[in-house]
Amino acid sequence: MKNSNDQRKVVVENVNVPGYTHAVDAEKYIATKTALLKILPKSPPGITQAEMFATIVRHLPGNLFPGGSKAEWWTKTVQLDLEAKSLVERSSSTKPLRWFRKR
Repeated sequence: MKNSNDQRKVVVENVNVPGYTHAVDAEKYIATKTALLKILPKSPPGITQAEMFATIVRHLPGNLFPGGSKAEWWTKTVQLDLEAKSLVERSSSTKPLRWFRKR
């Protein structure tokens, strides 16, 4: 985590765009990561993106995501980052795609 303009930031990766990174709010990232790892199954077949979006909102702090605001963007950002870091895996053999925890 780095400090930028008095805001804590974390640098995220994107599994679909190797080498691309950007900094996001650390508090929202950590809250979303915690919730995502909580809801993702530990083995295949995993859950779909729609299931991920529908489920995660109940596990996010309301003060950071009032009314679920921006929850889908944060979920996708964290999912792509965790996938790039090999903590989450996608089952590409299924339609629709499904994700699960790798470790």
